[in-house]
Amino acid sequence: MQRIMKYFVFLHLDMKKTIYNKYDKKLIAALPVVAFNGRIVVVLSAHEAERAVDFLLSQPILGLDTETRPAFHRGQQHKVALLQVATHDICFLFRLNYLGLSPAIIRLLEDTTVPKIGLSWHDDLNMLHHLGNFNHGYFIDLQQHVKEIGIEDMSLQKLYANMFGQKISKRQQLTNWEADVLSDKQKLYAATDAWACIQLYEELMRLEATGDYELIIQPQEKEEE
Repeated sequence: MQRIMKYFVFLHLDMKKTIYNKYDKKLIAALPVVAFNGRIVVVLSAHEAERAVDFLLSQPILGLDTETRPAFHRGQQHKVALLQVATHDICFLFRLNYLGLSPAIIRLLEDTTVPKIGLSWHDDLNMLHHLGNFNHGYFIDLQQHVKEIGIEDMSLQKLYANMFGQKISKRQQLTNWEADVLSDKQKLYAATDAWACIQLYEELMRLEATGDYELIIQPQEKEEE
């Protein structure tokens, strides 16, 4: 019996997470859907924003993302409509189309003490600058860090599927983020994207610290002649 137990303990310790340099997008459809299951708070006023930012800057880590109303005509461009900021169990949705860059939001963006995890944050920050001027605070871009363990994919959906074997639904991505009232599905989509950034960053840090992963290099697709 002891030999059997030792054998299973050895197997458990020897098992490493399998990740891929590039995740096959065709596999994502069959994965179970993951979604944020914490509290979601919509922020509409400057006073609400002050209270929300006070709370957020007391947290050890934050996940951030933005949403912009899609443009379907050439030359049309909209400003950022939503800034979503998540902890592990609560997400605040700052409706920038009502608030603009209020003093509280600028304070959040300029903060240098709390790490703020995002994806392709250079683009998001450029878009936010269209609303007003601010200095960049403490931001960490996942696209830079995943390269450290050999992952080449850059999309949130592919990264999450690769690291956790779960699918983030993107069905709400092209909806109207300037709507008078956001739907429950929009709120959940926005919160999930911000929260997922924390999950990915913490798992990435764990893998880098422990080496508890095996990287599979996918063969490059042949170009058609």
